[in-house]
Amino acid sequence: MQTTFKVIRNKDEAYDLSSGTSLWTTISPTYAQLTKIFGKPSHTGDGYKVDAEWVIKLGDGTVFTIYNYKTGTHYLGSAGTPVTKIRDWHIGLHQGRPFASVKVRDFLREVGLMY
Repeated sequence: MQTTFKVIRNKDEAYDLSSGTSLWTTISPTYAQLTKIFGKPSHTGDGYKVDAEWVIKLGDGTVFTIYNYKTGTHYLGSAGTPVTKIRDWHIGLHQGRPFASVKVRDFLREVGLMY
């Protein structure tokens, strides 16, 4: 059975839902792998430390984010990695949500992004 999910496309909603998430773990897929599964990012980051971020809401309401952090051109300028070449992606969760990490881990395994 595949877990249902929704990538939040509305920028304001994405910011509201992702507010308060923080690093839980990292994954190393290509940008192409992420876009194949989730489509284009929810937004192009904060213009400073983040270049691309997906805000994802699972069918049970669990929200998590996938984003780069201080590796791209927003933060490092021409020395930064172009977003399509980034391989260091952070997973952000809201703290204090029971079992969120288990749900997200299981989902990422299901879609082939975590082993």
